[in-house]
Amino acid sequence: MTRLPQICEVAPRDGFQSISEPLATDTKIAIIRDLVAAGCPRVEIGSFVSPKAVAQMADMAEIAAAVHDLPARLCALIPNERGAENAVAAGIKEVCYVFSISEAHNLNNVRQSVDQSIEGLARIVANLPKDVRLRVDLATAFDCPFDGPVPLDRVLDAAARAATLAPEAEIALCDTTGRANAFSVRERFRAAMALPETARNGWAFHGHDTFGQGVANALAAWDVGVDVFDTAAAGLGGCPFAPGATGNTATEDLVFAFNEGGLDTGIDLMELLAVADRIAALPGGVVGSHLRNVPRHRAS
Repeated sequence: MTRLPQICEVAPRDGFQSISEPLATDTKIAIIRDLVAAGCPRVEIGSFVSPKAVAQMADMAEIAAAVHDLPARLCALIPNERGAENAVAAGIKEVCYVFSISEAHNLNNVRQSVDQSIEGLARIVANLPKDVRLRVDLATAFDCPFDGPVPLDRVLDAAARAATLAPEAEIALCDTTGRANAFSVRERFRAAMALPETARNGWAFHGHDTFGQGVANALAAWDVGVDVFDTAAAGLGGCPFAPGATGNTATEDLVFAFNEGGLDTGIDLMELLAVADRIAALPGGVVGSHLRNVPRHRAS
């Protein structure tokens, strides 16, 4: 059976949270629907977090109710048990639990130590309904905006601890600051995937394009067996809790790269570019797509 890449579109979460002024709920819902219509098989529709921390996500329950019928895997990010409870109550069938490997970033991002976040993961695993999928995002798996490079042994320790608690969850190594390179991506995924604790886990890569390495890093992850890639249409994004981090890898850039290699993502590139244009026009957004700047007849 031929391996095919899976795109997880994260503009409605990682992208929208980078915009400070509230976006209309109807606008968010329309964009999610258009992304699925373009063929995106997985969409991270937002996060169940405190509106005091990320005001842009205050309407998550309304969004979840409006898109639950879409023919795609719809995921919501959660930082804690309350987020998990709220996501399940809103009918979400896939949650993504995030914690940072870097103590400094985890304290800044979710106001907990790494040990506290892992204890929270254990409780979420114990209480999550059986019909709700779980993914675990290991943020700052390469670099921390406060402490710099993150040692490999800390990445492997976090991956092993997460896999022990959630042996069938998908695990993502996240390049939160965009500071990774293709060589470190290959090294870290190979090492994490070789751990005995992770033998049953699936793998994903969440990349940013801060240093222009987003597509190269994703392809490096693909080469070592990673199948799932987080990207944002138009390259919208930038973590508000990671100073200096810019946009996510643009979905259209990575889809184009896979297309050129004869690998079908199931996404219609022209329809995706139309949605990316709408996202790029949102007030307050910072985008970084390359393909959007190429004449459309050359992009097909």
